[in-house]
Amino acid sequence: MPARMPARTPLRAAAFTLVLAATTACGQGDGDPESTGTATPPTSSPTDASPTASASPPAFASRVRRVERDELPHSWRPGCPVPVSGLRMIEMTYWGMDDKAHPNGKLVVNASAADDLVGVFRKLYDDRYPIKRMEPVDVYRGDDFDSIEANNTSAFNCRNATGSGNWSQHAYGLAVDINPCENPYVTAAGRVAHDDCVKFRDRDRDDPGVIHAGDNVVRAFRSIGWGWGGTWSGTKDYQHFSSSGR
Repeated sequence: MPARMPARTPLRAAAFTLVLAATTACGQGDGDPESTGTATPPTSSPTDASPTASASPPAFASRVRRVERDELPHSWRPGCPVPVSGLRMIEMTYWGMDDKAHPNGKLVVNASAADDLVGVFRKLYDDRYPIKRMEPVDVYRGDDFDSIEANNTSAFNCRNATGSGNWSQHAYGLAVDINPCENPYVTAAGRVAHDDCVKFRDRDRDDPGVIHAGDNVVRAFRSIGWGWGGTWSGTKDYQHFSSSGR
């Protein structure tokens, strides 16, 4: 008589049921052994992201206004060849040496030339010609030497022409000096008065702000009939543009 199998106890039956359930769960996933049965949310690919638009530089802006006497405490005095009423302040945007737009440029000029000069500097801004700074010489107490040391672009200053007893074109507000360090005044003997600017006596340099014959800066001033000091014989004034050419 064969031996009788022992009857399952309730505890053993429960354990068997638990193992069977676990085995069934591990087989889920449509036959994929890697599947865990847990859904992973889709992630966006880098190409789905919208590109960030780079900010465009501001457009050129300008304003021409009358100049008050107290704005010219050093650059104007009684006896100057043009009255204060004959001058204008151009407030305008310029492109800086830091490759950024600067909205705070100020240039004091003759009223008769203000609109033409706005057109010139609009062209220079559109061409991204870089300017170090643009302030009235009164910021430097009317001292032309100090203004040049700061590489300041300026116009009106009631003073004599360098080495002369006659009025400079600057005294009429009819001359502009641009980036005077990169474009120095060079005597016929080759002397440059500002130590940091001596290297720019070499006009083959192509540093930002250097003016060359026939370039966009020269053409912009030529378009309003102004001449360039870089064409003078003997002494060269590479920074200097004026209505008379002198």
